[in-house]
Amino acid sequence: MADSGRDLDRARIPGHVAIIMDGNGRWANQRGLTRNAGHEAGEQALFDTVEGALELGIRDLTVYAFSTENWKRPAEEVRFLLGFNESLLLRRAGELDDRDVRVRFIGRRDRRVPRRLVRLIEDTEARTADNTRMTLRIAFNYGARAELVDAARQLVEAAQGGSLRAVDEESFAARLYDPEMPDVDLLIRTSGEQRVSNYLLWQAAYAELVFTDTLWPDFDRTELARCVATYEARDRRFGGAEDRPSADGLDAGSGPG
Repeated sequence: MADSGRDLDRARIPGHVAIIMDGNGRWANQRGLTRNAGHEAGEQALFDTVEGALELGIRDLTVYAFSTENWKRPAEEVRFLLGFNESLLLRRAGELDDRDVRVRFIGRRDRRVPRRLVRLIEDTEARTADNTRMTLRIAFNYGARAELVDAARQLVEAAQGGSLRAVDEESFAARLYDPEMPDVDLLIRTSGEQRVSNYLLWQAAYAELVFTDTLWPDFDRTELARCVATYEARDRRFGGAEDRPSADGLDAGSGPG
């Protein structure tokens, strides 16, 4: 395919792409730099990817910025990441608003997150709430298991004195951090690692997974288009089967797919 994405089938562009932005530390280590320098370099990758998503017509883009497990990192790195996300919003919120991008955050806004950052998150969400070209969700202080636990707690509270028969997938999904979030079509992880790392376990139940060796600071709209091309080459069956004989005469459509 062409690097620009011109050869992609626009009718098959994934509606929702989620990305695990991995490899900042390794990128920095390869260059003899600090891990924080890798995080800084990742900012340009993020915004070039946003531009690429807009060019392709992707409607929803969700990126993993800070996990509930990241609090275990060295205190200096945690302080940097918190301050970096704050300054990023201050610098880039207007740019995203100008591009008609709605910004939403998913994750816990507990006491560990500085109040000034929570206020900035809320201000950015309010400022961009009416934008319609694309929704950029930033998973911050996010863990999928925490999200599922939080949703379950709400269901338990709502069901007290009532029937548990009312609990179903729809009622559960309505209590996730962003009930409007559509299911993930394509989940990308950079840096060659091949795991989902507690990310969008509910929403990505039937996502196509694409793993690229590219370290996150080197990721851009061209690499995004390549990942989308890989997605378009897949046959998505959502658990269904299709009678399609294989070369050895066995059914190629069996399995949980």
